[in-house]
Amino acid sequence: MVQIEPFEVEQWMDKYEVTPGVLNIAETCAASISIDDLVGLCEDPNIPHPLDTSIKLTYGAIRGSQALRERLAGLYSARVPSPLPTENILITPGAIAANFLLFYTLIGPGDHVVCMHPTYQQLYDVPVSLGAEVSLWKLRKGKKYIPDLEDLKELVKKNTKMIIINNPNNPTGSTTPKSVLQGLVDFAQEKGIIILSDEVYRPLFHGISPADPDFPPSIVSFGYAKTISTGSMSKAYSLAGIRLGWIACRDSAIIEAVASARDYTTISVSQLDDRVASYALSGSVLHALLGRNIKLAKTNVAILEKFIDRWSDVCSWVKPTSGTTALVKFEKDGKPVDDVQFCIDVIEKTKVMFLPASKCFGAEFKGQVRIGFVCETTVLEEALKQLGLYVRSNLL
Repeated sequence: MVQIEPFEVEQWMDKYEVTPGVLNIAETCAASISIDDLVGLCEDPNIPHPLDTSIKLTYGAIRGSQALRERLAGLYSARVPSPLPTENILITPGAIAANFLLFYTLIGPGDHVVCMHPTYQQLYDVPVSLGAEVSLWKLRKGKKYIPDLEDLKELVKKNTKMIIINNPNNPTGSTTPKSVLQGLVDFAQEKGIIILSDEVYRPLFHGISPADPDFPPSIVSFGYAKTISTGSMSKAYSLAGIRLGWIACRDSAIIEAVASARDYTTISVSQLDDRVASYALSGSVLHALLGRNIKLAKTNVAILEKFIDRWSDVCSWVKPTSGTTALVKFEKDGKPVDDVQFCIDVIEKTKVMFLPASKCFGAEFKGQVRIGFVCETTVLEEALKQLGLYVRSNLL
């Protein structure tokens, strides 16, 4: 029987996010929107509503609708010499299914995998459950959680089949810059190693400008066929409720292999989800939606920074540059708090919810919590107000 470790992040969320009156700053999605909100963002009142109730609810297009795949391929084709063909996009029920299908198809006993860490637990524990050996490519606080290629080179073996990264990174909010990505691609290409980049928080960059020479393109933009990007409508696009993700890869053989495995798990995604995603990614909606979320991220990260500066005697961080999450360290009497007990005590006394990093990402993160700060601004403000009162009473 396959042995899979408990998924600590998901189990913590499931247990505590239903707390009555919860002030949830553990959530990692940019503040969710409704269909009405989505329509309100549309700049063209003449385009059809995202849901057509007259359409028969068949399975629909098995690999995803042509319209949706074309729009996604267009996003990956911007500012690159070779456009990504529509056929090289495969739609899945969320990025979590995309990642699982890739591991299920490509990884097995005898394979070695290198995975960036900390990151989403699925990315390293599922390969282990499939019989692979996994080495963790550690991100260091002293390097602002930017990966070091020299560390990677020491981990790679003759049987290394895949290198897994998460950019933007959850939980640190760090951005792997273009120069590091280029070095990674050059190294992997020389050895024929697949690179999987979980890009669910892309393109939510709020601390680095697109004009910056180190602004990171998608991993599939570097010209190496064995690069794979997974994405989702959940995080940067505020539509977790439609459960829609995708795989993008220039290697058609990888896409075909995954599509064949997908027949056993998915058949197709919901037509309703597909149509809402297509609408959100249309030219009339996309820019307003992303503009809303990047503005929200910039506003909220400044609020969180002000809180950390105010309580700098007991908390610290590396300010995130992208995504929706940050690691914040709390101390009492100069020593890291017990972050698990700290999180439980805080939610019981204040209704403020965040995640203990040592439980969810590893013992080396003792005293740290993951905060999801791209919620509604009013929620963040109230949560930090209550947390400030707790800090004053319990940590000083």
